[in-house]
Amino acid sequence: MINETFLLDIADFIGIASFALSGFYVATKDRLDILGIFIASFLTALGGGVIRDIVANKAPFTFLHLYPSLIVVCVLILSILFGLHKSDKILKSKLLILSDSVGLISFSISGSLVALQAGFSIFGVSLLAVITATGGGVMRDILLNKIPLLLVSELYGTISIIVAVIVFVLSLYGSVNFITLGIVFILALGFRLLSYYKKWHLPHLSD
Repeated sequence: MINETFLLDIADFIGIASFALSGFYVATKDRLDILGIFIASFLTALGGGVIRDIVANKAPFTFLHLYPSLIVVCVLILSILFGLHKSDKILKSKLLILSDSVGLISFSISGSLVALQAGFSIFGVSLLAVITATGGGVMRDILLNKIPLLLVSELYGTISIIVAVIVFVLSLYGSVNFITLGIVFILALGFRLLSYYKKWHLPHLSD
């Protein structure tokens, strides 16, 4: 039986790598220098997890272990070596939305698992999932003087909440395992990509 700690580590690993790549693309698109690229990538990949652990009354995992930072560094080095910043705009856009979507779903799952370990209610699980999945990106966008994707992008935060609710329900039936979370990941990722390309939004209030 795979325990929740192992599942959490997998979700974190995928989320960190994906958001590091997402931060890299956003930074190169805005023509930041090499230090700016590293800062944007580290914020995107690790910021949400730090906030998550603080809210859950835990010492931030990133501060206790070396591998989260190593993952970010490795992703950045490989991205530069393979010249991903030189990709054409269409390919770069597709890789950005894919990496960002994978990070969103992975961190929504990891945030939910941490909240469950802390004994949070369904509201707490949902909130921590959103914080984990979007916190780093929000900090990055604020630093770059942009409106955070959470507030404008296609069902961005909504999908994170849906993932959290599903994981919470699975936990009630003792069904949180590699297979069920894998299914949740695939379905949520597909929904996120579909909502992006179909331009689905929540209703806007008009004057």
